[in-house]
Amino acid sequence: MKLALIGYGKMGKEIEKIATKRGHEIALTIDINNPDDLTIENLKKCDVAIEFTRPESAAANYLKCLEAGIPVVSGTTGWLDQKDMVYEKFRKANGTFFYASNFSIGVNLFFELNKKLASLMASEADYNVAIKEVHHTQKLDAPSGTAISLAEDIITSVPGKKNWVNKAEKSDGQIEIISERIGDVPGTHSIKYESEIDYIEITHSAKTRKGLAFGTVLAAEYCQDHSGILTMKDLLKI
Repeated sequence: MKLALIGYGKMGKEIEKIATKRGHEIALTIDINNPDDLTIENLKKCDVAIEFTRPESAAANYLKCLEAGIPVVSGTTGWLDQKDMVYEKFRKANGTFFYASNFSIGVNLFFELNKKLASLMASEADYNVAIKEVHHTQKLDAPSGTAISLAEDIITSVPGKKNWVNKAEKSDGQIEIISERIGDVPGTHSIKYESEIDYIEITHSAKTRKGLAFGTVLAAEYCQDHSGILTMKDLLKI
């Protein structure tokens, strides 16, 4: 499989290592030094594009890949205000778009654990829930896309929780997400239900970026035999 890497930072380089070990070819790499190489002609030479860039450029990158007729796998976060538009264009064109806020297999199992715990805590009004996420200092968005996904899953299950906030002041109807940026931390997410007498906490901590990169390459491989709007639930058969 010939891959286009749109975004060639730390994640892009980690994806490259795993992809080549699995027998794939990196046919195109795009970063801040060669943006003009992101053309329809160059993309058509690739089988799948993997996109990890910035929120402000993500949607345009997706649509260029769609025009080139190749599937897109993206882990860029912070662009979801354009999600409806992007999904509609891919559906109309019968394109393939695989998006995940986090491609780690462990994190996606953690998503399911979060949903289960939220359903168990739905009737326990004495407990309040909060989320904490810690990432490296180069991460631009806060809260993380993973933390937002966790919060949205809690909101669907826990009565009275209507939205999330990324600040200390909150009302009873909000889930507080605490964001910290420290060193080179790959990513840690904790969900804590606390009452006056005790607390219940679940945590996922990534040791390296390899889990994210491995899941991303699996997603690209999955796009070779599957089409449409895809997620990690499809890949993991959850």
